[in-house]
Amino acid sequence: MITGSTYRYLKRVIDLFIVIIALPIWVPVILLIMLILKVESPKGPVFFTQMRTGKNSNRFKLIKFRTMVENAEELKEQLWHLNELEWPDFKITNDPRITRIGKFLRKTSMDELPQLFNILVGDMSLVGPRPTFFSSDEYEVWQTERLDIRPGLTGVWQVFGRGEVLFDDRVRMDILYIQHCSLGLDLYLMAKTPFVVFQQKGAK
Repeated sequence: MITGSTYRYLKRVIDLFIVIIALPIWVPVILLIMLILKVESPKGPVFFTQMRTGKNSNRFKLIKFRTMVENAEELKEQLWHLNELEWPDFKITNDPRITRIGKFLRKTSMDELPQLFNILVGDMSLVGPRPTFFSSDEYEVWQTERLDIRPGLTGVWQVFGRGEVLFDDRVRMDILYIQHCSLGLDLYLMAKTPFVVFQQKGAK
């Protein structure tokens, strides 16, 4: 089994190879979604950026398509009492902040496509723990092990749990992945992700 620095090097090579070779597919899709978002909301931003916590606690700017109204973060404070999950997760059935096209983008996970740029610059990997919006200062000590590798576009949680898994359990899944990660497991999770999204299993 390939491990250590060799695994990390090959993982980065595979990330770049897949993202670059797929450019003719995902770039037109991104441009089309940008156009649709502009038609829906001419004055609104196309992208939503947020600082996230990555490898070794480093903060970086994650890019997503905007799926909510422009003042969504302010409204979140007003709606917090309706939260159906435990902190740090936030979910409201039929969230009023989500736009019409935003519902489709979230349902298909296409709102995550711009993160391919995060992968190109090295902030993220195709497979790994999802980056959190809060800093490592708010992690419990045992949870910081999930910060030993680059965060991913998909991972164990996306394939086997999605929105049905609480944060502590997601961290345990991430740590288990880190302890047993391999190129074979990464390729399996990448291959499995489209089927999970298509089946719309769980919630984002």
